[in-house]
Amino acid sequence: MIVMGINGSPDKNGNTSFIINEILKKIKAHGHETYHINAEETLNDLHSPFCTACTNPCTGICYKNKKLSDVFELMKKADAFILGSPSYFGTMSGQLKCFFDKTRTLRSEKALYNKLGAAVCVGASRFGGQETTIKAIHDLMLVHGMYIIGDGYISDDCGHHGVCAQKPSEEDIFAIKRSDILAKRILECINYPKK
Repeated sequence: MIVMGINGSPDKNGNTSFIINEILKKIKAHGHETYHINAEETLNDLHSPFCTACTNPCTGICYKNKKLSDVFELMKKADAFILGSPSYFGTMSGQLKCFFDKTRTLRSEKALYNKLGAAVCVGASRFGGQETTIKAIHDLMLVHGMYIIGDGYISDDCGHHGVCAQKPSEEDIFAIKRSDILAKRILECINYPKK
């Protein structure tokens, strides 16, 4: 199984990346293939990081032979995703939004349909818009037809929207615990028999 973490933070080694890595490490320890992608880096070699709906339906001409094209091919093969963002004014970063605005071709191909999705968010304060940011990330996943899971597991609790952390995330013991629970939930769901 392939699990991809997509970091929507402009800081590729920052707080959001730390939480995503905590989850991916646990999944990788169970023998699954993992990838950690930085959304901003995938947009750097494009003429414009913004979707301008230059073709309808989308042909992907704007990212042909670019980093984003390779990432999209990997996304087609992935079984589960962990999308992460810092909370910017109570919603996701522009980097993550721009990245997903470019996925119009994936949506038309139903490439992410029935794939598993989870979300994480880091804010500057304990109640810094993390849950509203995660709900916005859930919207991205719903529009692709993905299954959304939260940070609950049967032997722990039912969970919430996803992992909500306060920076510095490496000191947020609660968020690290929730990351462990979310990893267990992802492992449980990707190991369900496929139809």
